[in-house]
Amino acid sequence: MKWLLTSAGIKNPSLRQALLDLLGKPIEECTALCIPTAVYAMAGGPRYAWKFVNGKSSTPMCELGWKSLGVLELTALPSIDSKLWVPLVQETDVLLVNGGDPLYLHHWMRQSGLAERLPTLPSVYVGLSAGSMVLTPRIGKEFVGWTPQSGASDETLGLVDFAIFPHLDHPDLPENTMADAERWAAALSVPAYAIDDQTGIQVVDGAVKVISEGHWKRFER
Repeated sequence: MKWLLTSAGIKNPSLRQALLDLLGKPIEECTALCIPTAVYAMAGGPRYAWKFVNGKSSTPMCELGWKSLGVLELTALPSIDSKLWVPLVQETDVLLVNGGDPLYLHHWMRQSGLAERLPTLPSVYVGLSAGSMVLTPRIGKEFVGWTPQSGASDETLGLVDFAIFPHLDHPDLPENTMADAERWAAALSVPAYAIDDQTGIQVVDGAVKVISEGHWKRFER
């Protein structure tokens, strides 16, 4: 699978071109499935989920002009036969994974069975905030919100070998300064990137490339 891990969706022409390069064909010829699940663990989650699916958020994903768009709700999948959703996931061109709570998303990726299928899918995976963070080995204690009954842990899927600090220097998030990112990264045992909302990280066959019209920083281990 090819990954495009963003802080806030396809916000600028550089990120759009990176997406097109990964898809290998125009957006209007591609099928997409969006995954709103992560946002339900946040206050106002249902409203934010609707805005994401309906293309009325400030984080462009679903509104990019896809040939077709479906909703893959992870919390529903454990209760239905996998034959009803696995073939659709295998044939879709792109998965659009919403932000929200990364540990809640991690939990339902595991419970649904999607997590084990991700590495072998031919699709492009586009993450937004928590949708990007969930692929990393750890998110750091600063981003631990929802926790399962088994207890708190900041470990996530580990499908990429670096951590992500999203929304760097966002005006509505005073706790997301570069100094905050540096303290966060110092407590991790893996390389890490702090990225603003104009930045994404492309990963293809293990090769990492930062796509940005904003600012970002890599922290070594």
